[in-house]
Amino acid sequence: MLAPLGTRQVLDLGEFTQNNVTQIVNLGHRLTFEDLLGMADQMFGPGDPAIVQADGRLSERFLDATLQFPAESFDAILVWNVLEYLGRHLVEPVVERLRYILRPGGLMLVCFRADGREAQPIQQAFRIADSRTLAILPKGHRQPAHSLSTRAIERVFERFGSVKFFLSRDAVREVIVRK
Repeated sequence: MLAPLGTRQVLDLGEFTQNNVTQIVNLGHRLTFEDLLGMADQMFGPGDPAIVQADGRLSERFLDATLQFPAESFDAILVWNVLEYLGRHLVEPVVERLRYILRPGGLMLVCFRADGREAQPIQQAFRIADSRTLAILPKGHRQPAHSLSTRAIERVFERFGSVKFFLSRDAVREVIVRK
């Protein structure tokens, strides 16, 4: 996804990690971070995201405060598993904003849990180990806002050019979305 083919603009929506910075910068790309979940936690507070993110005024403030980049600013966006922790009513406007800031032909990596039925859901952290390996590490318990089926994921990204699914050994569906 991020081959060293000239300088690319990459947006990482996860938490800042030195591994990811090192891997992306060593490929010659420019990296921008926006911790979308951290911003959601600050805006909405702790608790079940399906409940605490239901406030319409706070949702509007959240959307006004995030992803404020010019059109077609990025060649690649690392979304990770962020969409699972945003209320359903936030997913569509966030994905539309991602589509707006992604250049034509640009790629997004989005991750979803393959089995949303676990009793104590474990949040995962993603680390780029090398150009071919993604390390998926447990980060503690965090209640997802929802679980999306494959068909629901396809609907979320229906305005994009293509959506390809991959199942990793860590029960994570990795989705590559091309604009």
